[in-house]
Amino acid sequence: QVQLVETGGGLVQAGGSLRLSCTASGRTFSNGGMGWFRQAPGKEREFVAAIRWSGGSTSYTPSVKGRFTISRDNAKNTVNLQMNSLKPEDTAVYYCAAGVWVEISTLLLPTIWGQGTQVTVSS
Repeated sequence: QVQLVETGGGLVQAGGSLRLSCTASGRTFSNGGMGWFRQAPGKEREFVAAIRWSGGSTSYTPSVKGRFTISRDNAKNTVNLQMNSLKPEDTAVYYCAAGVWVEISTLLLPTIWGQGTQVTVSS
């Protein structure tokens, strides 16, 4: 059974940095991708960033471009999200996801979710 395990959440002041990691166990995703979504209190879950396993294409939501960087380590089945210049509006539960990658639109269609990790940015 596939499991996604997230680590790296926490509390940071505005302007600070955090690094999230997600490791997949049980299988590889050579034909798909992995990424991150987030859900703030009272809001719907939204896409943050994703990366394709093969070729490394990436996609970001506009609000995090230039601040967040997604990367992968294929050998470790791990995806990382480096978050810099954090803002209070980045506060949310961040979910790792794995699924189908649609290259023409650089879109990740999640089929598997992690349990989520809290990121809190204080002002």
